[in-house]
Amino acid sequence: MTLDAKIITRTNAEALIPVETSNEIIKEVPKASAALQLFKQLPNMSAKQKTLPIASTLPTAYFLNGDTDMKKTTNAEWDKLTLTAEEIAVIVPIPEAVFEDSQYSMWDEIKPQIVEAFGVAIDDAVFFGVNKPASYPDAIVTAAISKKNTVEVGTNEDIAGDIIGENGVMSKVEAAGYKVTGFYADSTLEAKFRNLRDKNNQLLYTPGLTSEMPVSLVGRPMMYDETGIFDTTKALLIAGDFTKAVYSIRQDITYKVLDQAVIQNTDGTIAYNLAQQDMVALRCVMRLGVQIASPVTRKGGSTGYPFAILTPQADSVES
Repeated sequence: MTLDAKIITRTNAEALIPVETSNEIIKEVPKASAALQLFKQLPNMSAKQKTLPIASTLPTAYFLNGDTDMKKTTNAEWDKLTLTAEEIAVIVPIPEAVFEDSQYSMWDEIKPQIVEAFGVAIDDAVFFGVNKPASYPDAIVTAAISKKNTVEVGTNEDIAGDIIGENGVMSKVEAAGYKVTGFYADSTLEAKFRNLRDKNNQLLYTPGLTSEMPVSLVGRPMMYDETGIFDTTKALLIAGDFTKAVYSIRQDITYKVLDQAVIQNTDGTIAYNLAQQDMVALRCVMRLGVQIASPVTRKGGSTGYPFAILTPQADSVES
């Protein structure tokens, strides 16, 4: 005989989770996600979809040939980008002893896990395409590789040249008419950056010693992967115009408290049997829309892409 999982209703669950706490989680998620710290945040979505216009052709101006020359007309066209709010979910198993404490003790225990899980899911999807919703744009690393916006580490005289040199990843972005506004890198690169200097022996890299002095490389903010999502067989660093990557939160976090369900691993094995192990599980869902615009530019035309990546050496990947 099978036992159906019992679910406390949303109404009852909301009584356990104060509104101000759920709002706090939404605010904390961008701090846990590198993408949401680097991307441009749009106002919260009031519906499932939000549409943005992007330039597809640019107007052209002309000099006149003499006082009576005819002025010419031109056109400017716009395409639409659509953000679709997709669900991100996490289930957090909680021992009943913790759950039965005050709601503040419970949230102190599980809120960091929820926030981190949302951040990992977002970064995995938008940078490397892991579990990416179909409505989201191609993952940044995937798209940069397809656009050949890549530089293999060791191509130039040192890693500084690979990133900021004439043949570095920044030049790939700039050649398309965009400006590099930030970097996201695997944490193992930090050791290689610490002593980078320009021709005048000035440091190119600024370590983040305080919150008032964030990590930066050539004056642009630098973030490191601290959660292990970076697939170093594909990319070591991402450079780009992060103003062209946008997100919007559909502000409705929902909760369900499971008390007799079975939680399975991805391979089908049982991770927790809540009833037998005196546990409950909190399932949290939020909705988020993401898009990346590649508007036409004077310099790069309509085929450019605002991101480029530093890739590992081919022989190291093969080995």
